[in-house]
Amino acid sequence: MKTLLAVDGSDHSYEAVRALQFFAQAERLTLLHVLNISKSVQPMMATRGDMEEFTVRERTMREDGERLLDRVQSLLPKHAGPATKYLQIGSPAEVVVSMAREQKADLIVMGARGLGPIKEQLFGSVSHNILTLASCATLIVHGPVKAMKQILLPLQGPADAEAAVRFLQLKPFHEAVEVTLLTVLPSTEPPGPGDAATAYAEIREKQADSIKGAAERLRALGYQAHGVTVVGEPATTILHEAITRFSDLILMGTRGRQGITRLVLGSVSHTVLHKMPCPVLVFH
Repeated sequence: MKTLLAVDGSDHSYEAVRALQFFAQAERLTLLHVLNISKSVQPMMATRGDMEEFTVRERTMREDGERLLDRVQSLLPKHAGPATKYLQIGSPAEVVVSMAREQKADLIVMGARGLGPIKEQLFGSVSHNILTLASCATLIVHGPVKAMKQILLPLQGPADAEAAVRFLQLKPFHEAVEVTLLTVLPSTEPPGPGDAATAYAEIREKQADSIKGAAERLRALGYQAHGVTVVGEPATTILHEAITRFSDLILMGTRGRQGITRLVLGSVSHTVLHKMPCPVLVFH
């Protein structure tokens, strides 16, 4: 598995570094720090003093960035795999996504800066933008990761299950994990007999078959896996199950969203990310 670790020097960023101990050795590990140097400090009509100030500032930021990457490399777990450091200038989200594409990364690992939904709408969140734009799986770490044994895997249907199995085939974890596959059914059942009730029953049966099949495939890959079906509102139920089951990680898809629809703030994955009780790994 090829992994890209994006760091910015924040506390959450260092927790992302430590989280690598729970993941399998990378075939290639890319350490990336992005310098977000605003071009506004170098106006077209800048004086010589302005240019000198900009040059000093950029040099200082580069030196700080190099020291950060050196420290991150020193903190990597012994089994992390061969690492290469990159210091780039640009928009953090765009550079991370571009580097992940260039390196053919299977996983991006990064810390969350803890922006709430209101601030995110106003200023934009690097982690949200990366989740939106990246074509590979992304792990968002928002605090200390003490274990990686209990994995909660919410599934919406066959396509979601197929994507999850495809990612887990990469054997991303360092040690054995137990996967709980969760299907959340609508909380309101159609009243009375008739076509609506029959359709609801068929949906439940299909969901049960889908989660059963996915669990069997994961067991064939060597995972401990079992399915659970719960009735309720998806995001709320996922968060509740993660807390009550003491999950170490929520592994979930983007719900098949593409393009602009993945930007919707009300999406299940986005809601879970804003209230996550543990790290969230989003796959596509």
